[in-house]
Amino acid sequence: MAAMTLPLQTLIDQVEGRRFQRVSVVLFGRYMLESKTEYPCQTIQMSPGDILLFAPVKASIGEKVIVYLDQLGRFAGTTARLAPTGFAITMNLPPLKRDKLADQLTWFATRNVVGLPEDRRHGRFTPLMTRAILRLEDKRELIVRILDISISGVAVATDTIPPLGAQIVLGSTPATVVRHFSGGFAGEFKIPFAPGSIDELTRL
Repeated sequence: MAAMTLPLQTLIDQVEGRRFQRVSVVLFGRYMLESKTEYPCQTIQMSPGDILLFAPVKASIGEKVIVYLDQLGRFAGTTARLAPTGFAITMNLPPLKRDKLADQLTWFATRNVVGLPEDRRHGRFTPLMTRAILRLEDKRELIVRILDISISGVAVATDTIPPLGAQIVLGSTPATVVRHFSGGFAGEFKIPFAPGSIDELTRL
C-alpha cells in the first residue's frame, strides 16, 4: 500500500495543479534572468503554478527566472511562453507553499468584498497610473499606490494608514477612510463618479 501512495499523491498533485485558477492581480517587484541582470516587473495574472509578468526585458523560452514580489516573496520558475508585454513562467512549488500561495491569491481576488460598502454592480478598475499623492488631515503628503478604483471609492496600499473616518484627498479627489485591511485602506469618495466615467486611464 505504501508503495502506491507516492505515485498516487504525485498524480493528484498534477491534476490539482492543472485546476489552479489564474487570478488577475497587480503586484510589483523585480525579476532576475540567468545573466544575473535584474529588472522591475508587475504581475498581470498569477496562480500557484504560473505567473504572467509585465516586464521590460523578455526572458527566453526555457530560461530560468527568479521573481521577487513585494507582498509575496521569492519565486523561481522557467519561462514557458512570451506575451506582447512580457512573459510567463511556470513554477513547481512544494505543496505547503503552493497551498499558502493559493490562499493568498484567493485573498487578493476577493479583497474588494472587504473594501467598500458599495453596490457591487459598480465596476472596479486597476488604473495604469497607480501612484498618487495622499494628503492627510494633518497636511502631510505621501506617495501611495492605488490598488483599484470604482465610481464610489478606492483601495490604497500604504504603510501609513489614516484612522477610520479620516478626511483625505487622493490626487485631487476628496474621500473618507471607511475600512482598513492588511497593507492599506479603503476610501469612499465624497462625490461619486458618474456611471461609466472611469476606466484604467482614470487619474484621481
